[in-house]
Amino acid sequence: MQLSLDEIRAVTAYAVACAEPALALVGDDPRPRAAIDTARAFAAGAGRTKALRDVAWAAHRAAREASDASAREAARAAGHAAGAAFLHPLATATQVGHILGAAASATLALGDDGHLERCRDLAPPVVVDVLRRYPPAPPGYGRAGELMRALDAALRSGTPT
Repeated sequence: MQLSLDEIRAVTAYAVACAEPALALVGDDPRPRAAIDTARAFAAGAGRTKALRDVAWAAHRAAREASDASAREAARAAGHAAGAAFLHPLATATQVGHILGAAASATLALGDDGHLERCRDLAPPVVVDVLRRYPPAPPGYGRAGELMRALDAALRSGTPT
């Protein structure tokens, strides 16, 4: 499977756009904001470095440490947005999480299934093209997995979520 750096940057920009509305829910923890900012910089042309991976993991640690469910999912969305930069050209369903995980977690954080529809509308053609190269989103992962599969199906088919 071929996957260009420009395509990975587009996927990352999309993940940032989906995650960012939930960022206000993380409170004072700076780690999710750092993940979003670093992912945005990568999408705009910065390098795919260890620092990007580090901020993604830090946002996921913030999610584990959050005492509130909304803050936990918002931090997880930020971690997924930074992690989108590490989408691999491997035709495995788990890679779909790099593309759609931020949208699913942000939807959970916001408690608004309408956010999933907004994420569907945000997806540029290049992101949909990349998504279609992978198998459908895998089963499992609870409510986040259900949201990811719904968004996956909607983007692949061009229908509402």
